Amino acid sequence: MDAFRDYFASLDTAAMLRTALRLAAVLLCLTVHETCHALAAYAMGDETAKSQHRISLNPLHHIDWLGLAAMLLLGFGWAKPVQVDMRRFPNPKLGMALTALAGPVSNLLFALLALLGCKVVIYHAPVGAFWEGLFTFLQMLASLNVGLGVFNLIPISPLDGSKVLFAALPDAAYEKLMYYERYGFILLYALIFFGALDGFLTDAVNTVFDAMVKLVFF
Repeated sequence: MDAFRDYFASLDTAAMLRTALRLAAVLLCLTVHETCHALAAYAMGDETAKSQHRISLNPLHHIDWLGLAAMLLLGFGWAKPVQVDMRRFPNPKLGMALTALAGPVSNLLFALLALLGCKVVIYHAPVGAFWEGLFTFLQMLASLNVGLGVFNLIPISPLDGSKVLFAALPDAAYEKLMYYERYGFILLYALIFFGALDGFLTDAVNTVFDAMVKLVFF
């Protein structure tokens, strides 16, 4: 019994709590992102994602466990892609672009909501450990949502930004690029591995985050 007490006493409970909060924030970010992809597709006439139970706030319907681990450990990751049949859209290219855009836009709006929550806690919540923990969680949620939203707007396949960019191209070029989209992840992960996106991505995320903070707090 004493050994168990000594073991639990030696644990860094603050670090464990922070890890748990980060995990919850990551799950929320990814779940909202993928649910909004599915909702957008359904709103424009494609029921594929709905039939696969992707219009859901249950994280288990969206999580890719390797992608979740990557996001927790490396700062970027992925969920299970939402399957879309663009032939069911009245305007396939526009429908695909709007479906893709729904994910990162939802994250940026979620970040604003989290920052508003931070403001409420700062100015109206009483002092206490619970409210400090809630503020930390909301701050984490805002930061992760901005990172996920900005990252997905990069116009490199298979990120959402590529589908928005492709929609502006002529049909022949669009079809060709969509065919080769499956190989885009090789370029993307090469850029990530060699750090080619580090400076640009950090600057972009910080710029967007700072702008949101100023919007909410000033």
